[in-house]
Amino acid sequence: MLMRTSLRAMSGSRSVLSRPERLPHRAGMAVSIGVQPSPDSLFDEPLRMRVSGLSPLQPVTMKAWLRDQKGQLFQSAALYRADGEGELDPAHSPSLGGHYTGIQPMGLLWSLSPQTPFTRLVKRDVASSPLSVHIQVFDGHCSLEQLTHQPLATATNQRWFMKEGVSRIPVREGRVRGTLFIPPGTGPFPGIIDLYGSVGGMVEHRASLLANHGFLTLALGYFGFDDLPNDFNNLDLEYFEEAVNFLGQHPKVLGPGIGAIGISKGGDLVLSMAAFLPHVIAVVSIGGCNANTLGNLHYKNITLPGLSVSIDRIKFLESTLVDISEVMHNPMDGANNDCIIPIEKAEGHFLFVVGEDDKNWKTPLYAQQAIEKLKENGKENYELITYPEAGHLLEPSYFPFCYASVHRLVGQPVVWGGEMKPHALAQLDLWPKIQTFLRKHLEHQSKL
Repeated sequence: MLMRTSLRAMSGSRSVLSRPERLPHRAGMAVSIGVQPSPDSLFDEPLRMRVSGLSPLQPVTMKAWLRDQKGQLFQSAALYRADGEGELDPAHSPSLGGHYTGIQPMGLLWSLSPQTPFTRLVKRDVASSPLSVHIQVFDGHCSLEQLTHQPLATATNQRWFMKEGVSRIPVREGRVRGTLFIPPGTGPFPGIIDLYGSVGGMVEHRASLLANHGFLTLALGYFGFDDLPNDFNNLDLEYFEEAVNFLGQHPKVLGPGIGAIGISKGGDLVLSMAAFLPHVIAVVSIGGCNANTLGNLHYKNITLPGLSVSIDRIKFLESTLVDISEVMHNPMDGANNDCIIPIEKAEGHFLFVVGEDDKNWKTPLYAQQAIEKLKENGKENYELITYPEAGHLLEPSYFPFCYASVHRLVGQPVVWGGEMKPHALAQLDLWPKIQTFLRKHLEHQSKL
């Protein structure tokens, strides 16, 4: 089944007025920002913001900012005008400029941009602390650099990654290294393995958010964590099979089949899991490849070599920024056929997610080739979602758009592709669709 989502919304504008435009608010009126839910919410939960106490038609600048666990500052600003009653509701009033334009109720959050270039927002500690988002309103239309005067009002929202009752359990079982997130209640719950890409280590934010929505999720490390290998030059699928068996045997997991979700390198790993491991029956590949990449993958007496690359195809965009979208070879070239993942052998279901402006590699081509392979073998066990003007790093709802960040393998910042506004709207559209796909194919087991 082909499902195409077009989000050709106007990309975010960063233009601002050349000089601040101000109008004093009404004397004696206290300006306030109401935020719901308050003071706490889940990170992928929408907020309702409303400013009151302004003068009729008063121009104001709304600003949001947070600091990540390393102290890095992320901030955004948008220009608004109060209504005739002196109130402002971003759910009904358009932004006139700044980091985005138009009516975007959550624009202040998804447009948060790093003060230090090429910094990606990643929440490592999902259990003990939230991300504190500060929302401010200033008199007049100003750029971030011009906001030196005191705000008229400030509000704070604590954005958590685990709701009350979700359990976080570190896993050291056999060779398996990861973190288990168990929803509240008796279950059974659909079981999911969550994989990230070349960032390595242990990435837990998506797994914890999935647990909030009723999925028992194992965030699985596979290199650069604990006593695991430092790289992925030689991975063995038996490790992932051990993780599948561990999760499938959990008393609260609805079985026998489980799901898997992966992005980038994790995207081709979940395809390999579906092709070779029969208990993996529903996989989501986000910005993945239809061939094994970046090193050898071994399973029993089978080895899938890594798809070949040409380093000389790197494009230097700036002194420190590179484009690697042309580096990877075409999997369908004769010399690379042995890298292709035999997904036609899988009995499970696939969801391919494509950002059409992916600058990490040619995701649209890889998804097309994967679907053609399934069709050639009489398979219709797939869905495809594509997003124009979206890039490689499609994260859960409201994660700030990351234009470029340091690539572990390249050793310097690479551009990921996409435009801020359509990419952010793609994430907002995609996140519930991922859950619907996984729930459809995993909860159905109880009816067999």
